[in-house]
Amino acid sequence: MKVYIIGIGVNGGDSLTKEAESAIAEAQLLIGAERMLLPFRKYEKDSFCSYIPQKIADKLSSCGLSCAAVLMSGDCGFFSGTKKLLPLLEEHDVKVIPGISSAVYFCGRLGISYENMRFITLHGHSSNIAVNVKMNRHCFFLLGGDMTADEVCRRLCGYGMGDVKVHIGADLGYESEIVLSGTADEMADCSVKGLAVMITENSYALNHIPSAISDGEFLREKVPMTKAEVRCIAVSKLNIGSDSVVWDIGCGTGSVSVEAAYRCPDGKILAFDKSSEATELTEKNARLFGCDNITAETGSCPDCLTDAEVPDKVFIGGSSGNMERIFGIVHKKNPGADIAVTAVSLETLQCAVSCFEKYGVSPEIVQTAITRTEKIGSHTMLRAQNPVFIISGGLK
Repeated sequence: MKVYIIGIGVNGGDSLTKEAESAIAEAQLLIGAERMLLPFRKYEKDSFCSYIPQKIADKLSSCGLSCAAVLMSGDCGFFSGTKKLLPLLEEHDVKVIPGISSAVYFCGRLGISYENMRFITLHGHSSNIAVNVKMNRHCFFLLGGDMTADEVCRRLCGYGMGDVKVHIGADLGYESEIVLSGTADEMADCSVKGLAVMITENSYALNHIPSAISDGEFLREKVPMTKAEVRCIAVSKLNIGSDSVVWDIGCGTGSVSVEAAYRCPDGKILAFDKSSEATELTEKNARLFGCDNITAETGSCPDCLTDAEVPDKVFIGGSSGNMERIFGIVHKKNPGADIAVTAVSLETLQCAVSCFEKYGVSPEIVQTAITRTEKIGSHTMLRAQNPVFIISGGLK
């Protein structure tokens, strides 16, 4: 049968394209969520109310008609159910008809260009707001669930970005449409609910991925820290992807967590340390650097790793003598994980190599000997740092 998958725009009315209108008129059956079907009751066609891909596919296979239309909100290629539905319709003659997405409509309403905008859905997600705003001049958020506009604004304020400009839109294209603009701080108590979207404008957004951040920029107190140059090399060895789940074991100040967080704005960092002072400091540095994709947990490893989300990448900066058990639980959770270990003693180096030989491949070993300059009077002196080994590789 002929199946049209149609993006009906923001309201199914004025934003509906002529092509979509013709396809809806041709269809013998209309399928979609109740809100999608409502504008087309006037056609007096048979309808099936569902937004679940498998139920839609089953209905199309059993209806015995020659033409049907599945109605999708906005555009079929923008956070749409179309992606999951298409693989289920291989037996049909399918045509996808694009529509006007909420992002396109809202950007047009505000006169903002969107070619370099970062698009993020918060339907079922909540941990990647501040870090994306920190790294992008413009972000578009599709709000949903518990993440309302005021909650997003409060998140930005909590991570030091209360001065970021925000635009909030709700019920776009309808008579009840709302458009509000102000700073995140000013909008933190707004009461916009329902079908809402948000655009952020951060004029101080980073134009690079921070690496080897100066040690002095972190809150330190008396907690151990992986120093800038070593941190830079160790993080690079993990080849962190944009959506990676990273474990930082023995997180200390959280300096590794922060640099890793910038590399996975769609992922998350799970930081662990036996010291509550360390995990509290990691949380403070996460807020200082705008990284809300970092979560810190106090506990002894590997005991506290048992229920943790499966990692793609693991950094071990401190194991408290439990290196082999940590390797064992990582291997059990994900035999394909990548691991990087830092060691300042030959005993730790030997232990790490043995763990890789048992659970993974032959590791790469790098030894760094960093020397920094220090001004003493009129002279510039050299001050050597302790040598550090970086042992890295994959499991198998």
